[in-house]
Amino acid sequence: MSTFDEREKGFEKKFALDAEQEFKAAARRNRMLGEWAAGLMGLEAVEEYVRAVVKSDFEQPGDEDVLRKVFGDLKDAGVSVTEGEVRMKMDELLAQAREAIKTEG
Repeated sequence: MSTFDEREKGFEKKFALDAEQEFKAAARRNRMLGEWAAGLMGLEAVEEYVRAVVKSDFEQPGDEDVLRKVFGDLKDAGVSVTEGEVRMKMDELLAQAREAIKTEG
């Protein structure tokens, strides 16, 4: 196997690992976001709501479906929060999730 082939395989492995870590970070972020939103809404069935938030991420690629769900639920519950605040919380929690995954691995 040539050096080029070895480097190519190395890059492929790194890409796969990065993609897996990003998937895990997004899933963890969605769990934390669900817990945060459930707390703001005063829900007793927190785990059920968290599962619904995580599930909403599988409807379409990207974060917009999660944002729509959580923001809509907060708005329907009468919580005074803007879409921008929810988006900022998503970014904050994603950074926390990425850091937690780095320290675990």
